[in-house]
Amino acid sequence: MRVKASVFVAVLCLMGGAVSLSAHHSFAAEYDANKPITITGTVTKLEWMNPHARFYVDVKEADGNLTHWNFELGAIPVLLKQGWRRDSLKAGDQVTVEGSRAKDGSTTANARSVKLPDGRRVFGGSSGGDTAPNQ
Repeated sequence: MRVKASVFVAVLCLMGGAVSLSAHHSFAAEYDANKPITITGTVTKLEWMNPHARFYVDVKEADGNLTHWNFELGAIPVLLKQGWRRDSLKAGDQVTVEGSRAKDGSTTANARSVKLPDGRRVFGGSSGGDTAPNQ
């Protein structure tokens, strides 16, 4: 009975490790550093959660259509060190984002830097970014 319990616990630990590994990805697996983008638009939502924070921006195109962008940021502890706060972005804020586009060509990107509504530029905490921008 003791052996069965030990095997059961070991299997649970291995499964838990596999789930967390599959949930995380490298920058290079999803984003293309050779496809830089800079967009300016209106924030619609901020998701402040691990493993990566995300925010969403609507961009009005020249033809009047809206394009909905999904930006990935780094981990919250990294963002806090870079000057981010949970309330740094709010729905309706105008921002300019520099980053790398997703390899699949979707309107998903990894944010390298974000110019906040108060004029500060903050690093996106990306593992794909070079360095933090000058404040």
